[in-house]
Amino acid sequence: MESLNIKEIERESADVLLDAGVSVPLFELKLPLIKRRIIVRATMRRPTFAGLLRVSRLYNDMGVSSEQMWGFDKEQQMQFLAEHGKSISRMIAVTMCRGWWTQRLLEGPMAWIVRKCMTPEYMLGCMLRFVTLLGTDPFIPIIRLAERTNPMKPRLSRKAEGS
Repeated sequence: MESLNIKEIERESADVLLDAGVSVPLFELKLPLIKRRIIVRATMRRPTFAGLLRVSRLYNDMGVSSEQMWGFDKEQQMQFLAEHGKSISRMIAVTMCRGWWTQRLLEGPMAWIVRKCMTPEYMLGCMLRFVTLLGTDPFIPIIRLAERTNPMKPRLSRKAEGS
């Protein structure tokens, strides 16, 4: 169990470091002449520092911890969404709109789209997944490893040849 948890943390850390993001479905379109449904998706990525400050402020205003959210049953999840749905949609919109212009122009409309179109299960799942990525604890071993394997530091074998 412990090794699976470490592997999951390493995988999530790599995704965050690579800025891969998490693609979430917003809504489905059913066009008359096409049999398939078209799913409109958006990608949640780690926000900039200003966005992270806004997300942290919204999260602290909710007054609930991540451990409490993971322990919610279905009724508590629905009550949480009813009380804090607007804040959750704003947090999700901050992770989707990361640029300077998009934060100012599209964050409000994106939060509205998330509130109106995204299913509650995906909203709560996005919230839970993103809150686990906010901490810095999983990155401490990675930072130590990066310090040890600095590619800019000269190697011992190359000092003799000077290359």
